[in-house]
Amino acid sequence: MENIPAFIGFAFALATFFTVWLFYRAAHQSRRTLGVLLGWLLVQSALGLSGFYATPAALPPRLLLAVLPPVLMGVGLVLSQAGRAYLDGLRLETLTVLHTVRVPVELVLLGLYLHHVVPQLMTFEGRNWDIFSGLSAPVMYYLVFRRKLLGTKALLMWNIVCLGLVLNILVNALLSVPGPLQRFAFAQPNLGVLHFPFVWLPSCVVPLVIVSHVAAIRQLVRLAH
Repeated sequence: MENIPAFIGFAFALATFFTVWLFYRAAHQSRRTLGVLLGWLLVQSALGLSGFYATPAALPPRLLLAVLPPVLMGVGLVLSQAGRAYLDGLRLETLTVLHTVRVPVELVLLGLYLHHVVPQLMTFEGRNWDIFSGLSAPVMYYLVFRRKLLGTKALLMWNIVCLGLVLNILVNALLSVPGPLQRFAFAQPNLGVLHFPFVWLPSCVVPLVIVSHVAAIRQLVRLAH
């Protein structure tokens, strides 16, 4: 990734740590939560820097080591009683603010596209409309929690829509990575996420965004009843 300007990687690293910090705040400054997240970032940093993921033709796809553990962790949170209690205890206000990180992430993806390491479909010029979530997050926070002009049903619908947006780009991004599962973007595939620090996107940032939505939806459904 020598052709990528350092400021793009630095900006993404800042966005990642901002995401982790906000989730840590949502978890009531849980040291265990912070330790798990920072440890996971360290593991993914080592794998990304070693070039482990830069062999997309390997079977099974090595990127699964970045994606599968967070998926299993998320499923465990939803299915276990302790996990559901953890999700229900997260601060709803902070979970809403967390989605502002999707704006800098979208700008980083645009920069990576312009440097030919991710496809256009991963940007807001293509199939990625996730920037709506980032731009609307502070608006929803203000209208729901500060001015109280909108209620729980509006916030619930917003979370459902934004969850759909992130799942949409996640599927498109994974199917754009070179390898046996690739279905899109053969001319300019998704190479960026195979390298440090951008491997943090599928391994940490996106999972935290999804967990934040799932936790918020659980809490809002209960409040709506």
